[in-house]
Amino acid sequence: MAGGLVALLDDVAALARLAAASIDDVGAATGRATAKAAGVVIDDAAVTPQYVRGLAAERELPIIKRIAIGSLRNKLLIILPIALLLSQFLPWLLTPILMLGGCYLAYEAAHKIWGAVFGHGDHHDEAADEPKDEDSVVSGAVRTDLILSAEIMVIALDTIAAEGFWSRLIILAVVAVVITVIVYGVVGLIVKMDDIGLRLADKSTGFVEKFGRGLVKAMPKVMSFLGIVGTAAMLWVGGHILLVGIDELGFHPLYELVHHGEEAVHDIAGIGPILAWIVNTLASALLGLIVGVVVVLAQLGVKSALARRKN
Repeated sequence: MAGGLVALLDDVAALARLAAASIDDVGAATGRATAKAAGVVIDDAAVTPQYVRGLAAERELPIIKRIAIGSLRNKLLIILPIALLLSQFLPWLLTPILMLGGCYLAYEAAHKIWGAVFGHGDHHDEAADEPKDEDSVVSGAVRTDLILSAEIMVIALDTIAAEGFWSRLIILAVVAVVITVIVYGVVGLIVKMDDIGLRLADKSTGFVEKFGRGLVKAMPKVMSFLGIVGTAAMLWVGGHILLVGIDELGFHPLYELVHHGEEAVHDIAGIGPILAWIVNTLASALLGLIVGVVVVLAQLGVKSALARRKN
């Protein structure tokens, strides 16, 4: 009896160790998947605050909460099942889908740059002072989030493609929750930063008052900086997805050229690995910019052709 109890305890201990190892593996894989999707996450955090512009201050957080719930619904109820089915039964489709997402990211970044340089960006400011319908704001934001969330989840899935089905399910579910909490937590903090600064400035004195006023003055610059970082991140992530995808589809010269550039600087004492990363990042961003500009030009060409037909 005692021997059986000892054996049972040994089995329980072994299962506990196996479960702990599995949790560690899931945690590590979740971290890798989340990091790989960082570029899209940054852009999501930079874009979302624009949806609450023009709304009453007391409605900002409730609206962001509704958008966050819609985002989580997108990830868990729509994207996750489709992504898992594709990875299980049509895994060869993941690379082309990922590359389409890379093209979209490159286009979004190039479109922003094009608008900043040539002044042909979207004119969202025209109705900025008009009253906004909250339901319309939420539905529009959730529709846009669907695209960004799909890209995040596919990038994450590509990172963990070698894992088992149930591991992929758990990891993607965790990624969906973690990224949604991070993005919309940051967004909530950003949109309320002005109010926090104003309260500090109005109800405090000395250093705290100055800090509050500085916070209010800094927020427009912070938003501009976030936009720049988000654009750069989209170029980098989108270009890297395309670079790797082209190689996986059988065209190797482009990836090999970048790889040779990395190898050329990798062994430089002290800074070699950093320089190698910079080479890869700049090459990816350049590819993303080229592809993005091509798509922007194609879009402008189509719009021009349609306008000529109407006339």
